Amino acid sequence: MNSQRAERLQKKYGGHSAPQNTKKELNIAGPGGRNRGMAMGMTGKPKDMKKTIVRLVRYLAHERVMFIVALCCALIYTMASLAASYMLRPLINEFIEYAPEPGDMAARLAGLAKGLMVLACVYGAAVLSQWLQQRIMLSVSQRSLCRMRKELFDKLQTLPLQYFDNNPAGDIMSRFTNDIDTIGEMLNTTLIKIISGAITIVGTIFFMLYTNVILGGITIVMTPVLIFLSKMIVKKGRGAYARQQKVLGMLNGFAQETITGQKVVKVFGHEEIATDEFNYLNEQLCEAQIKAQFRAGIMGPITHQLCNMIYAVTACVGGLLVVLRGFDIGGLTISLNYTRQFNRPINEISMQVNTIFAALAGAERVFEVMDTEPEKDEEELAEVSEIKGHIVLDNVSFGYTPEVTVLHNISLYAKPGQKIAFVGSTGAGKTTVTNLLSRFYDIKEGTITIDGIPIEKISRGFLRSNIAMVLQETHLFTGTVRENIRYGRLDATDEEVIEAAKVASAHSFITHLENGYDTLLENDGANLSQGQRQLLNIARAAISKAPILILDEATSSVDTRTERHIEAGMDAIMQNRTTFVIAHRLSTVRQSNAIMVLEHGRIIERGNHEELLALNGRYADLYNEIIELD
Repeated sequence: MNSQRAERLQKKYGGHSAPQNTKKELNIAGPGGRNRGMAMGMTGKPKDMKKTIVRLVRYLAHERVMFIVALCCALIYTMASLAASYMLRPLINEFIEYAPEPGDMAARLAGLAKGLMVLACVYGAAVLSQWLQQRIMLSVSQRSLCRMRKELFDKLQTLPLQYFDNNPAGDIMSRFTNDIDTIGEMLNTTLIKIISGAITIVGTIFFMLYTNVILGGITIVMTPVLIFLSKMIVKKGRGAYARQQKVLGMLNGFAQETITGQKVVKVFGHEEIATDEFNYLNEQLCEAQIKAQFRAGIMGPITHQLCNMIYAVTACVGGLLVVLRGFDIGGLTISLNYTRQFNRPINEISMQVNTIFAALAGAERVFEVMDTEPEKDEEELAEVSEIKGHIVLDNVSFGYTPEVTVLHNISLYAKPGQKIAFVGSTGAGKTTVTNLLSRFYDIKEGTITIDGIPIEKISRGFLRSNIAMVLQETHLFTGTVRENIRYGRLDATDEEVIEAAKVASAHSFITHLENGYDTLLENDGANLSQGQRQLLNIARAAISKAPILILDEATSSVDTRTERHIEAGMDAIMQNRTTFVIAHRLSTVRQSNAIMVLEHGRIIERGNHEELLALNGRYADLYNEIIELD
C-alpha cells in the first residue's frame, strides 16, 4: 500500500492504517463519509471501568427486591451443592469403603440407599433454586434493559440536531442493538454466574479447611496466582474490546448509509469502491475481534491447566496423608471434589471475560450518548401563551463551526401573514436562516425576536409547536396515509385530514391508492413516487395550525402542473401565517411580500418581484436565466 493511500485512510478513519490487501484508494466521501470519519475516530483515552460498572448496578437497583431474591436462590443453590458434596464423606466411609469384616450387607445397602435419598433431596433443592434464580434474573435483566433503552431513546430526543449531523444513523442504531444486546447477555447469565461463583469460592474454602487444613491450604495458596493472571489478561483485553465495539459501530454505520444510498452508489458506478471500503472496515473489525477474543479466550485454557496442576498436587499430597497419617478416603474424595469445585467458578468467570469486556465496552458507548449535552433552554424563560408570528432578525451572524461564518449580519423582519422568500445560489445560507428560526442551532451574534421576545427566551418545545415545516428531503413514518398527514396535528379529525390533502393536491392520488387514506406506508413511503411523498409532507404542514410556516424547496419534487395546484392551495393556508419560502423556482416566490437575495451568507438585494427586476441585479439575472431555459 502506497503512503498516499495510507495517509488518506488514516485521516478518514482516525489514524488506523488500512490492511495491505485493500485494492483501491478509499478516498471517496461516500454516503456520510466525512461525518463518519470525524465522529467515529478510533482514538481516545481509556474508559473508566469502575464508573461504568457502578452505572450498570444502578439499573439493577430498580429491581433490587427481585435481584435480592435471585441472590438468595443463588446462595441456596451454592450451599446445597457444597453440602451435598460433603455428605459423600460419611457415605464413602460407612457404606462404600472396603472393610475386612463387611458385617450385615443388607444394613449397609439400606444405609447407603437412605443416604442417597437424602442426597437426592438436597440436589433437588439445588436444581429448583437454580431454576428460580435463572428465571428471576432473566426478568431482572430484561426490565433493566427496557429501562436503559427507554432512557437512551428519550435522551436522543433531547439532543441537538448537530449531534445527528455528526454521528451516522447506523452507529446510533448500533447502540440500541449490538451494544445493549451485549449488556443483556452479561446481565442474563454472566452476572449471576460471577456472584454465584464468588459464593461458591467462599463456601468451598470453609469446607476445605474444615475437612483438611493442609489440602485446603494448597488450593488457597495457589489462588493469588490465578487472580494475578486474571488481572493481567483483563488489563490487556479491555482496550481490545472497546476497539471492537467501535469498529463494529463503524461497519454498521457504513452498511446502513450505503444501503440507503444505493441509488447514488449505482448512478455513479461506485459499487466496487463501496465494496472495497466495506472490505476495509470488515477486515478492521475482523482484526479487532481476533485480538479481543484471543486475549479473553486465552484466559480459560491457562487457568484451566493451572487448576489441573493444583488438583494433581492436592491428590498426591492427599494420598500421602492417607498412607502416612490415616486420613480417611471419604475426606480425600470430597477434598479433591472441593478442589475441583473451587477451581470451577474461577474457570467459569475466566470464560465469561469476553462477555464482560463486550458488555462494558457497549455500556460505555451507551452512556457516552446519555452523557452528551442536551438542548437546554434559558433558565429564565418568558411567559408566552401565544405566538402571532412577528419575526425580526437584527445583525445575525452564525457559523456551524467557529472557523467558518455562514451568515453575515442578516437583518430582516416579517409581520404576521406576510410571505418572505429567500433565493440565491446553493450554499448561500438560505436553509441556515430557517434552522436558526427553529432553534436547531443557536445564533452566535445578533438577535432574533418573535413578537418582541428574544427567541432564546422562548421554550424550544413551545417554539417548534408553533412552526410547521416542509423540507426538501421527504420523510414518512411507518403507518397509514391518514396517520402520516395527522402527524402535523394529532387531534385533527378525519375531515380535516382530507381537507389538508385537498389543499396540498394530494387527495386525488390518495383516493386511487389500494386502500385510500388507510393505505399502509413502509420504508419511508417507498411505494409512492417522490412527488407523492412530498405532497403528503405538504398536507402534513397544511393540517397544522402553527402561525409560522417554513417551506424549504417544498415543491422541488413535483412537476410544474402540480406545483400550480399546490400554490393555489398553499395561498389559502398561508393566510394569517408568517411564511418563509426557500425556492429555486422563482415562480414560487413571485407573490411574496419581500424577497431576500442571499449570496455567500449576505443579503445583497431585497424587495418584491417587480422592484428586484427593476434593479437589474442578481435576482434579475436568475429570473432571466430561468426564462431562457423555459
